[in-house]
Amino acid sequence: MAIIVRLDRVLADRKMSLSQLAEKVGISIVNLSKLKTGKVKAIRFSTLEAICEALNCQPADLLEYNQQRTS
Repeated sequence: MAIIVRLDRVLADRKMSLSQLAEKVGISIVNLSKLKTGKVKAIRFSTLEAICEALNCQPADLLEYNQQRTS
């Protein structure tokens, strides 16, 4: 099972760059890049809230649960 981050898709839909989002949210581009590539283990709710506010989206637009079933 895994959580997939769809930040790249939402950014493309909003025609916004990572650097523009970083400026709006007040988070470094490096940290947003790590989030975008799924290289983070956790995200603070305050960070998620700020990203959702800047992108005018819901958390479910950014995060997807992918359950891998084993038989």
